[in-house]
Formats: sequence, C-alpha cells, structure tokens
Amino acid sequence: MKAVLRWLLLVVVAAIGLQLFFLLSIAAAVVMDPVSTTFQRSEAWRIATERDRLRWRQQWVPYERISDHLKRAVIAAEDDGFATHEGVDWEALEKAWEKNAKAEEQAARLALRLRSSSSQSRLRPVRPPKVVGGSTITQQLAKNLLLSGERTLLRKGQEFVLTFALEAMLSKQRILEIYLNSVEWGEGIFGAEAAAHHYWRKPASQLSAYEAARLAVMLPRPKFFEKVPNSGYLAHRAGLIAGRMRHAELP
Repeated sequence: MKAVLRWLLLVVVAAIGLQLFFLLSIAAAVVMDPVSTTFQRSEAWRIATERDRLRWRQQWVPYERISDHLKRAVIAAEDDGFATHEGVDWEALEKAWEKNAKAEEQAARLALRLRSSSSQSRLRPVRPPKVVGGSTITQQLAKNLLLSGERTLLRKGQEFVLTFALEAMLSKQRILEIYLNSVEWGEGIFGAEAAAHHYWRKPASQLSAYEAARLAVMLPRPKFFEKVPNSGYLAHRAGLIAGRMRHAELP
C-alpha cells in the first residue's frame, strides 16, 4: 500500500511540475520571443530523418512589421471572434462537434452498405470522415507551442488549461504575434516572414490583401497547398477571405 501511495505522490508531483513548467514558459513569452515550439522541434526531427537534411526557414519579425492584411486574413479564415473571445469559441466547437458526428454517422452507414453489397464492393476501402477542428488561434498556439499533436481527451483538456493561461498572461496582440511568427506554412517554412519570402518574394510587411488571403487559406493544410499552388479551391477560397477581411477586428 505504501508503494502505491508513493507512486501516486510521484505522479501528482510530476503533474504539478509539468504545469509549473508550462506556466513559466508562458510567463517568459510575455517578454521573450520563443526560440521554437514543440511542433517545430517535432517537424525538424521528422524532416532531418526523412530527408537526410534539414530544410528550414524562419525569421522572427515584430507585430508592427507584419502586414495588417495578413493579420486580418488569418483572423477572418481561422478565428473571426479572436479579438473578443476569452480563448475558446464554444459556439464554433459545438458546430464542429455536430459536423464530426454527422460525418462519422454517414461513414458508418456507407460502410454498412458496402458490407451488405457484393464482394467486390466490400474490397473498396471506406475513407475516414474529415475531422473539423473549431479551435481558436489561442488554442492552436497552446497546442503548437507546448503540446504534442496526439488526439486524446487528456491532451485536449491540457490544451484548454494552457489556452486560458495564455489569455490571462499575454495580450491579444502578443498571442497573435507569436502565432504568426511560429505557425507552419509549408514543409520547414514557419512564420509570416518566411512564408512571404517563399511564396511572394517579399517581406511580410508588404503583403497585399489577396496575397495575405492566399497564405491564410493555406493554414489548415500548408504542406498540401505548397504542392498545389494552382489549386482552384485555394484561389476561390482566398477570394472569399479577401472579401471578409474588412470585417475582421484586430486586437
């Protein structure tokens, strides 16, 4: 019994220590620019091991040297309530939950029909349902900055805790500044400055409204859109985002 209690005590101490580490990391981000994020380190390892070389591009630029067009485009595309919510958009999460549940139900019905049809049809693989996120910019930053990419309830719960800590300790401008300087825009391409130079051959401060909209639309699947720059969806969606940008509220 004593051994069990000791193990439980160690687990509790480790959990408290981890939370303190997270909080100290967020507190440091108030005045210090993060050198890297957990997601970036994971990607650096993957690229280095898969490609036998590390192609990496990132350059930190302050908030004022990032085009307002890009700030508005990212807010319009990823989180239109960023300036006013407290870290979590509960309505967006509810809608995402409903969409995912509906997609899973449709996939299950399709699988059932295939199993009951001919043997040839049963050989056809059933595509998994597309998962809709509903995460805010702050939630995305919490996940990329300090957490792994695994999809578990424990990791999601930790994400909520860190999201509220970010909102409590950092200003909205600082959250957006760190996000725009660390978010992925292609394989080994991180941050607004690197993305602007890679795709448009100019600094992030000089991006036009449409160029910014194109970059914002890439965010959910940056490595995919990097390979298909002439995608019709990308052009169409960028036009829609460009039209919504004037309504996006900056912090």
